[in-house]
Amino acid sequence: MKKDWTTYAKHILDATDKIKRIQQRGDILQDDILYDATIRNLQTLSEATQSIPESCKSRYPDIPWHEISGFRNILVHNYLGDIDPLTIKTVIDHYLPQLESCIRELLRDE
Repeated sequence: MKKDWTTYAKHILDATDKIKRIQQRGDILQDDILYDATIRNLQTLSEATQSIPESCKSRYPDIPWHEISGFRNILVHNYLGDIDPLTIKTVIDHYLPQLESCIRELLRDE
């Protein structure tokens, strides 16, 4: 039985909350343990966006849904280390707040 999309939306919010707590513990640019924890939560978040229905996503055309979903593959298959902590920090600082706000609105409207 497939989970309701709101379960995945809650996974996204859980991952964003964890990333915020990770940031409070230190700088991912300086601490590889915090960096790894951040990567794991970004993977979870990115994968969960794939289960948000298109009818919900279309209400927020400014969110780069396809890129977020694809980011999971980049993170998971980044065997050669092409993703660096500065890129991850930029993604978190520039894109996560907007995604979090959107997901909260979707859940509120449900």
